Amino acid sequence: MEEVEQISVFSENKPGKLKRVTEILKEKGINIRAITIASSNSYGIIKILVNNPLKAYQALKEKGLSVALIPVLAVEIEDKPGGLSKIAEVLKEHNINVEDAYGFVIQSHNKAVFIMKVEDIKKTRLILEGENIFLLTRRDLYEI
Repeated sequence: MEEVEQISVFSENKPGKLKRVTEILKEKGINIRAITIASSNSYGIIKILVNNPLKAYQALKEKGLSVALIPVLAVEIEDKPGGLSKIAEVLKEHNINVEDAYGFVIQSHNKAVFIMKVEDIKKTRLILEGENIFLLTRRDLYEI
């Protein structure tokens, strides 16, 4: 299965930094699927799912930004109360720690996506698939 990747941009926590990142992506025709920002005092990390991660990475790197391609798992969940609980239970049963995560809805009251970074992606993927939990591919995710 193809790895799903997010773009992580390390940036000063200042006005205009988000505009610079999004402007670079716009100029290259890259579509943002999801975005989250985590900051601590004067620095932060902008985490972005895009339709073409490698192209985004190269474009941001060329402009001198501190950027990384981070492998993540994209888990499809039901958009209803308890939808995430099943995945959380499987992770707990197998002693898998979620290092970073965020989610978004793709079809209200039907489907959502939980993006997570874990230490051992291959092991976690096999466990989730063994529990009949649907993982999205690059194509599934980037063409939403």
